[in-house]
Amino acid sequence: MSLSIATVSLLVADYDDAITFYCDTLGFDLVADTDMGGGKRWVVVAPPGRSGAQLLLARADGEAQRAAIGNQGGGRVMFFLNTSHFERDHAAMIARGVKFIEAPRHEAYGSVAVFEDLYGNKWDLIQPKA
Repeated sequence: MSLSIATVSLLVADYDDAITFYCDTLGFDLVADTDMGGGKRWVVVAPPGRSGAQLLLARADGEAQRAAIGNQGGGRVMFFLNTSHFERDHAAMIARGVKFIEAPRHEAYGSVAVFEDLYGNKWDLIQPKA
């Protein structure tokens, strides 16, 4: 039996704003956008090439979920976006308006810089050491 994490749910305030950020700003692909009725949609985005997990953009329902938007990782980096071309992708993301909260650094495990999504969730852009 082989298991893998295929999809991770991320709470968002608005489907269309989240699609714009993840697809237009980060360059992800829109994998699915299906009307589920009652104002709910099944919206899935993924980095080009889809070699890892996808994100299910789940519009928050209720006060508790709305309060968690942007803080699902408790202030820590929650997502890790791997790249094989750190400098190119870092520069392209800055050009598209991605907010990096630190300068790139080179660690024993690779090159990394932390950025925030439109809600303030923290992400690592990382090129692992070969």
